[in-house]
Amino acid sequence: MSIDRRKLFAAGFGATLAGGLAVRSALAQQPMAPVGAGSHVYHPGPNAEPYSNVEIVRAASGFFGAAAQDISAIIERIAKDQNQEPTGYIAGTEVSGAFVVGLRYGKGELYMKHHRPEHVFWQGPSAGFDFGGNASRVFTLIYGIEEPSQIFKRYPGVDGSLYVVGGFGVNYQRADGITLAPIRAGVGGRAGANVGYLDYSRHRHASPF
Repeated sequence: MSIDRRKLFAAGFGATLAGGLAVRSALAQQPMAPVGAGSHVYHPGPNAEPYSNVEIVRAASGFFGAAAQDISAIIERIAKDQNQEPTGYIAGTEVSGAFVVGLRYGKGELYMKHHRPEHVFWQGPSAGFDFGGNASRVFTLIYGIEEPSQIFKRYPGVDGSLYVVGGFGVNYQRADGITLAPIRAGVGGRAGANVGYLDYSRHRHASPF
C-alpha cells in the first residue's frame, strides 16, 4: 500500500508543531549554575588558549552530574578524532522533536578562557529517518574558535557522525574551519539518521529556518 506523501509531510509538520509547544516551557526554566572556566596558565599569543582534557572532563562530569570515568571515554574519542584541544565549550539545554521532519531548539552559555560567559541560542531543522523527541542537557566542545563572536553562524551536521559511548551521544557540526561536538546525555528517541543544521545566535528565534 502506497503512502500519500502529503499526508506524511502533514503528520511530520504537526509533530514538529507539537514539539514546539514544549519548547517554551523547557527554555523558560531557571538558568543553570555556571560551569567553571578552568585555570590553565595564560600565554598571550595569536591563538585562543585551549582547555586540557582534564579540565573538560571535570567540567562535563560536573555539568551532567556524572562520574568522571563515565564521561571520559567520549571525551577521549572526540580528542582522538579532532587531534587538538578545544578552545571553548557551551553548556546548555535543548528540546527536540521529529517525525521525518524535525526541529531542535536550545540555549546555553559559551565559555572561553579570558572571556566572560556569553548567552547563546540555537535552532534548526532536520529531515531523514528520525522519529521521537526529547529534552536534554548538551555540552558542546568547540574547536578552532578564536573569539566568542565566531560562534554565531549556521553549522551543518556532518553526515554519519553520530555515535554513542556510555549513554552519551555526539555528532559533529562544521563551518569555516570551526568544529562543534555537541555531547548529549540519553540521546534516546533522536538517535535516528538525519541531515540538517543548527543556527547559533545571540537571541532566541521562533523560526528554525
